[in-house]
Amino acid sequence: MSKRNISKNINKGARKRKKKAYTIYFLLFILFVIAVTLACFLFTPMAKGDTKTVYIDTDDDIDSVYTKMQSLSTAHSMQVFKWLTDISGYANNIHTGRYEFGSKGALQIFRKMRNGSQDPLHLTINSVRTVDRLAQDVSKRMMFGKEDLLNALKDSITCKKFSRKPETIVAMFIPNTYDIYWDISVEKFLERMHKESDRFWNEDRREKAKNANLSPDEVMILASIVNEETAVEKEMPMVAGMYINRLHKDMLLQADPTVKFATQKFEARRIYNSMLKIDSPYNTYRYKGLPPGPICIPCIAAIEAVLNYTHHDYIFMCAKEDFSGTHNFARTYQEHQANAAKYAKALNNRGIH
Repeated sequence: MSKRNISKNINKGARKRKKKAYTIYFLLFILFVIAVTLACFLFTPMAKGDTKTVYIDTDDDIDSVYTKMQSLSTAHSMQVFKWLTDISGYANNIHTGRYEFGSKGALQIFRKMRNGSQDPLHLTINSVRTVDRLAQDVSKRMMFGKEDLLNALKDSITCKKFSRKPETIVAMFIPNTYDIYWDISVEKFLERMHKESDRFWNEDRREKAKNANLSPDEVMILASIVNEETAVEKEMPMVAGMYINRLHKDMLLQADPTVKFATQKFEARRIYNSMLKIDSPYNTYRYKGLPPGPICIPCIAAIEAVLNYTHHDYIFMCAKEDFSGTHNFARTYQEHQANAAKYAKALNNRGIH
């Protein structure tokens, strides 16, 4: 073969190899574009703007899931989500729960919802006066309804599971913020509150309660009275000490907040003799000792005030006439009468009935 033919064949082979290389590079480029496009569709943040939350309950089907997510999601991410649910059979295995999506893409959100890997919410238990208000506040944040929780709290069999009665079940609720799943059942919710109560009542707190001759539930009952007597945290240990003195002397507590609870007149500024006559075990003007249960869910400061009460010899207290929210304390009934007269005069001067 001539040198010319050899050179021609070499050039031809080089062109073929070059063409093949270009083809491979082109295909790799196409695959890269496809991969980038898929990544964008699968992993681009699904939410419109900030983090969004969707709640899936027992009544939801695939169409209502789509409806709930449609207004919160970007159009292309929503299409990817629908495609993933279609090929996975998600419609036949929908999990209830609370799901957040913000920086997460459609694939990640789909995996969370398919696996039921929901995001907990931050549930705050506040200091409230009644079981009805507790059930209302909690149920606003949860999947179960107000009546579901209220019925459980009033059911003696349910309360017995936690070694309590309907009157004392609220002593199990410690004001705090808890991470909890939105679709938790009422029973599981109460179990969680029971565990949190046990965690709160550590060895140190139990020992302090014992030294005051009180059980943990009795601490909660007394703390609820202290909580309603004053909003001034610095004064709470003084108030607690006064009531503990009365308990140790076997005196009537004569706590005005218990009368308000018995009459359900929580906003009353004055306690009249007619109110003191109500025949209720919560009326500590008629019945000795602590009432049957807490008259509110006490704040942590009130609970700690009872556990760390001030040791003094006062057995009377009356709101100060300056309306500061604090109290005048007295050792004798005569001193107390003088303090009460000053407060009554201040009320009259302001026309408060």
